[in-house]
Amino acid sequence: MRHPILVTLCLTGAALISGCDDKGDEAVERALQDVNAVDETDLSDVMLTVADPNEAVSYFRRTLGQHPDRIDLQRGLGVSLVRARRYTEAVPAWQKVVKHKEATDADYVDLADAQIRAGQWKEAEKTLDSIAPTHETFKRYRLEAMIADSNKEWNKSDSYYETAVGLTTRPAGVMNNWGYSKLTRGDYADAERLFGDAIRQDRSLFTAKNNMVLARGAQRKYTLPVIPMDQTERAQLLHTLALSAIKQGDTETGKALLREAIETHPQHFEAAVRSLRALEQS
Repeated sequence: MRHPILVTLCLTGAALISGCDDKGDEAVERALQDVNAVDETDLSDVMLTVADPNEAVSYFRRTLGQHPDRIDLQRGLGVSLVRARRYTEAVPAWQKVVKHKEATDADYVDLADAQIRAGQWKEAEKTLDSIAPTHETFKRYRLEAMIADSNKEWNKSDSYYETAVGLTTRPAGVMNNWGYSKLTRGDYADAERLFGDAIRQDRSLFTAKNNMVLARGAQRKYTLPVIPMDQTERAQLLHTLALSAIKQGDTETGKALLREAIETHPQHFEAAVRSLRALEQS
């Protein structure tokens, strides 16, 4: 009589052990999936920041082949294509993102950004118009300002730039863009002021320094502004100022500035030498 009971107990014990093994396997599998998810997130972050942009494109395309519906990977591909300056490819990548059920207004802003970079200004304007007015971000208003500039809607442009400046803690770049907008309109004094504001925010922004010199040259102010600059930058800015003077018809002033640029540069300044030689031969 004991044998059936013993058999029953053994079978029950075996089933329990088997059940424990199954649950253990499931727990291990879940743990591994969690670790893989963390590793994958970290790798995606690396690809979006410090990795070579083209390597990042390859990574996200390869990973999307395994998980085609994941919007984070689709976004990663779009960002990487923009970083790699592959704007023609970036546009359809972002168009795919905005069709995803989890797409946000920020994704539409990124699509508009890619469209502007690809030269698709009209399409970018339509994309921005489709975004809810309650989505108020620095990037959205910066792009709105650029669209307004392209349409020569100066009042709108100024309003958008002003709003964008108030929505970021690093306004130097947008101040430089705003100044360039003023420069293209012929509002040289205001442009010079905005470039000065940009330089105060970011002393390393050489583009703003160069633009400031262009604004001064357009006003026939042929002296360098009092701004931070090293010796090489000083030579380059003198060269820009010289070309501006020549463009205004002040050729002798331009020659003098070119000579000063050549003497100032710590190395051989080929561009300035070539410009001066061309002027003297003509």
